[in-house]
Amino acid sequence: MAVAHNLGFPRIGGDRELKKAVEAYWKGDITEDNLRQVGRELRAQHWQLQKDAGIDLLPVGDFAWYDQVLTHSLTFGVVPERFAKAGAKPTLDTLFAMGRGVVESSCCGGAHAQEMTKWFDTNYHYLVPELTADLEFSLSWEQLFEEVDEALALGHSVKPVVIGPLTWLWLGKVKGEAFNKLDLLEKLLPIYGEIFQRLAAQGVEWVQIDEPILSLDLPQEWKNAFERAYNLLQREPLKKLVATYFAGLEDNLGLAAGLPVDGLHIDLVRAPEQYPTILDRLPAYKVLSLGVVNGRNVWRCDLEKVLDTLKHAHERLGDRLWVAPSCSLLHSPVDLEREDQLDEELKSWLAFAVQKTAEVAILAEALNNPDSPQVKAALAESRKVQESRANSPRIHKPEVQARLAAVTPAHSQRKSVFAERIKLQRERLDLPLFPTTSIGSFPQTADIRAARLAFRQGKLSEADYKQAMRTEIQHAVQVQEELDLDVLVHGEAERNDMVEYFAEQLDGYLFTRFGWVQSYGSRCVKPAVIFGDLTRPQAMTVEWIEYAQQQTNKIMKGMLTGPVTMLMWSFPREDVSREQQARQLALAIRDEVVDLEAAGIKIIQIDEAAFREGLPLRKAEWQHYLDWATESFRLTASGVRDETQIHTHMCYSEFNDVIDSIAAMDADVITIETSRSQMELLEAFETFHYPNDIGPGVYDIHSPRVPDSEEMANLLRKAAKRIPVEQLWVNPDCGLKTRAWPETKAALEHMVKAAKQLREEYKKAAA
Repeated sequence: MAVAHNLGFPRIGGDRELKKAVEAYWKGDITEDNLRQVGRELRAQHWQLQKDAGIDLLPVGDFAWYDQVLTHSLTFGVVPERFAKAGAKPTLDTLFAMGRGVVESSCCGGAHAQEMTKWFDTNYHYLVPELTADLEFSLSWEQLFEEVDEALALGHSVKPVVIGPLTWLWLGKVKGEAFNKLDLLEKLLPIYGEIFQRLAAQGVEWVQIDEPILSLDLPQEWKNAFERAYNLLQREPLKKLVATYFAGLEDNLGLAAGLPVDGLHIDLVRAPEQYPTILDRLPAYKVLSLGVVNGRNVWRCDLEKVLDTLKHAHERLGDRLWVAPSCSLLHSPVDLEREDQLDEELKSWLAFAVQKTAEVAILAEALNNPDSPQVKAALAESRKVQESRANSPRIHKPEVQARLAAVTPAHSQRKSVFAERIKLQRERLDLPLFPTTSIGSFPQTADIRAARLAFRQGKLSEADYKQAMRTEIQHAVQVQEELDLDVLVHGEAERNDMVEYFAEQLDGYLFTRFGWVQSYGSRCVKPAVIFGDLTRPQAMTVEWIEYAQQQTNKIMKGMLTGPVTMLMWSFPREDVSREQQARQLALAIRDEVVDLEAAGIKIIQIDEAAFREGLPLRKAEWQHYLDWATESFRLTASGVRDETQIHTHMCYSEFNDVIDSIAAMDADVITIETSRSQMELLEAFETFHYPNDIGPGVYDIHSPRVPDSEEMANLLRKAAKRIPVEQLWVNPDCGLKTRAWPETKAALEHMVKAAKQLREEYKKAAA
């Protein structure tokens, strides 16, 4: 019998219950007991949903209060000293403090948060473990065992999920004196032994060990470490399934197949070419789990197409075949059935997490009972859906294809090189040394959200809604003038989300009401879905930015989201390449850039927060992506005159290894996250002469903590050692929409003070 199992399920709840409960706890509105009860209810609900869908082995350990990497850090007792109470085991407050950073008045004392970065090539973030040479591990967090007990008490067949030791170490960052992270492996493995022993004592048979780094280009010493680690772990109890995903195993296929474990999971959505090669390398005793349902997108699975592969595998493997999604369904919205306002045809093309578990289950059932009426009905429905999508006139627009075909290399080049442009721009803008600005958004207050909701519900007229937003813009401009920022923004009050706002005004997108996925901590996003060719029917931002500019004599920056980020933070089409979708978006946003310039806007920021995120996991595939991603940005930005300054922004990511491509984007100014890493991300500039202007973030907006001006000034001094001061801008790490006004004003006040301090220092030095 083929086994249907799942690698992980979304933890946030269909109505984002976890987000709401966690934030209520942070505010002090509910107790820890109340919060934990919400967690228990969500887990019970999610296990039952999966069981009802037909999943044989349910994941446990996929639930996290903030993120799963952080949970593992606590499990191993890896709590930085600034959060640790002497001799005390970590608490839930410790966990939240590590994730959020905290202020002195909070429950957890004062300390800056752990660094955050992207989980492989997804828009999910994790908190980077802090590793020191003298680190000692101890089993310090009971969450996994408590949740296993919960699931077993409810009568479920479970498969606990843990991040593998090599992946966890790989994701960590060395702090203090330099050392080889692998030196910690021997000390870490006994903790895994303890975990497996505890789970076995609870009555567990299988454990899923996630090792996604097996899909990366691994140094030889790490490959050797895999063999060493799993040779030691095979002595421990439990049957072990090593799970890989997000890319193909390629040169690591033999290594992964040969590990002394009981099963291997591979991702056939991202890397279908792994099959059937894997069959020839897999030992005869080993289970093979095939990830055939896309865990990272929202399109229904083509059951018949997938079944062809599964039937072949079933003939070879028999009972050793497991069927699964490609990866955890963490990256998928919860339940499509909640969507009561979607066009029925479009809805019929989609599947969320609940529906994807049903697809996995029906595929396993099709192998085990191919003649069952349920299977035949599901296959017939799948066939109908695939034919509907393939033949739909709603998807393809000849005019879009014609415009793309007419694009030449000249369309992706500014008229002059940066050295010439910047002279014109500096003369026109007349800004001081260390010019100050923000990234774009200001707090999305309860009033803003209430007005938006009332407008959407028809309780507020369009005229009244626009007036409410204009009032918010006036307020944002007034605050910035009082703070004495140099380049202002309109605050983006009218924008629900930096992608969704634009997607709603482009043809070719569809939108959901409940399609939320977790981004980090309590932050959830609702990606729009690209279903067809993309066009911009009319201007999207010009009216708002023009109004904002009328409120001030200072320079107002126009704010847009770039094509790569629009693509990466949407659920893309599967019938055309990402490159083609990015180029369609580039042309649409290019029209907006040109319209903003025509409206008199002197600085236009085109955010490419997700530029690094789109990078393939294998370096051999990097250049192709970087070429089209860079070209898409330039296509967006190159329709303006030399004196119009183009900015871009990049969020939390390691970009040092793609700095030459970032330079090739040829943005006049780039703003980047650097504060959590204490400017470490600027190391690339020691060897690479970045030609254009740059604004390294001087404070972390993902934390409520407000750093003082001296702390920011010190970060600027660090930056000035690597980058000529004439090229430096001063800004926060990211947009401020998730923050409250009091902390926003305080932080920006300190930031402006720091910039003025640096101006004086450099004025004296030059005198």
